This record gives sequence, C-alpha cells and structure tokens, in this order.
Amino acid sequence: MTPQRVTLITLGVADLDHAKTFYAALGWTPTREMEGEVVFYQINGMALGFFGLGSLAADQGRPDAKLGTGAMTLAQNFETEAEVDAAHAKAIAAGATSLKAPEKVFWGGYSGYYADPDGHVWEVAHNPFWPLNPDGSLTLPAPDED
Repeated sequence: MTPQRVTLITLGVADLDHAKTFYAALGWTPTREMEGEVVFYQINGMALGFFGLGSLAADQGRPDAKLGTGAMTLAQNFETEAEVDAAHAKAIAAGATSLKAPEKVFWGGYSGYYADPDGHVWEVAHNPFWPLNPDGSLTLPAPDED
C-alpha cells in the first residue's frame, strides 16, 4: 500500500445540522452518520467527514483546544468554466461566502473561491491542462504531458 495517499478528511464544524443542510443544498448525500456527532460522505475513493468542534478536539486528545479553520483549500475541478460558475453560484445560494468570484487566472485556468458556513475554503476550478476522469476524479498528467 502506498504511503502517498489520503483516505479521510475530517473537518470540524460548529453546528453539524447546519453543515449537513448546507452540503445537502449542494447535492451531497451522507453515507454514514452518528446522529449529532459526525457525518461522512463517500467521495471518489476517499471520505469527507464533519465532526462537531468540541467532539473533534476531544477525539484528538486535547479537549480544551479551540479549533478553527486551517490554511488549506479543498478543491473541485470541473470540465468547463460554465460549470465552475454554476458551482460557485450554487454554493453562495446555499449560504457560502464568496471569497473570489470565478475568473481567468495566471496559470491559464479559471477559478473562484468560497467559504462554507464554518469558514472552510473551497476552490472551484477549470484546469485545461488537467483533464478529469469520467467519474470526476483527477489523475495528474505525467510531467512531460503538461
């Protein structure tokens, strides 16, 4: 098994029901959940979970920690600029905060950013140099293919 992998990303949220409502408005459906504690979504070969902030801190072995959002971005790539615009608009309509409206960017693609209700940052992008697999997943091209 390769060590270069991620199987689960868990994000702390202030209000689990609010997070579930927001992601449901984006079309996400939970795969597993422990009522009031944690919810998991199956996503292209891995899982994304949302865990109450206090419960997550306790699970990490530091129950008094004040958890916040980190300096990271989650991203969804799309096949067209129109799909990027639609995804950004859908997130804003569902209650996200727009950080940067989608626009052409210096690296030759098209992207925008929003923050979910807990401040987790998402990028929505079209990268013409990285074609998506039929299931929407991404396999990075070999360096000589860029």
